[in-house]
Amino acid sequence: MNTRVDVALIHWPVFDRAKNVVCTNVTNFDIHDIARASRTYGVTKYFIVNRLKEQLSFVARVLEHWRLGIGAEYNPSRKTALSMVELAETLEDVLKTYEVKPLVVMTSARELGIPRVTFKELRQNIFEGDGKRPILLVFGTGFGLTLDVLNQADVLLEPIKAAAKDEFRHLSVRSAVSIVLDRLLGAW
Repeated sequence: MNTRVDVALIHWPVFDRAKNVVCTNVTNFDIHDIARASRTYGVTKYFIVNRLKEQLSFVARVLEHWRLGIGAEYNPSRKTALSMVELAETLEDVLKTYEVKPLVVMTSARELGIPRVTFKELRQNIFEGDGKRPILLVFGTGFGLTLDVLNQADVLLEPIKAAAKDEFRHLSVRSAVSIVLDRLLGAW
């Protein structure tokens, strides 16, 4: 892998079922499962983005338990995976952590006039590119990222398509992240 890849999970601003802009709650599964998948596939950082102080405090407590507390001794592998997690209030805060602006790749099934990139093209960039510009894979919670967030994308990754005859697509974000990471970074 020539290019650094990071993951950001956006909890705000996202849509709810009625298309209201909301801030979703961070789940314990989101913290652990995405960190473990990210670490497994060689991701450098996993950002959890939520503007609510209470939510960020919850995540910080979970991380402290597994990084420093008894959890660190009980499960060193989890400590390793969770060491890559960083917290941010906004996507803009995440972008400020980079010395070189990353290629911001987002996921959306909607057609928005933002250029699309295929899994194959992005994988080729990751493994054969010059590595000068990191890649930030941005995933949304709730019922999708708002246009304000999506408009910060450099490209949209093609949607995950599976084999359901009725085109059923309703994956958890944890499953979607794992599938995307395997398609882009897997050793297949």
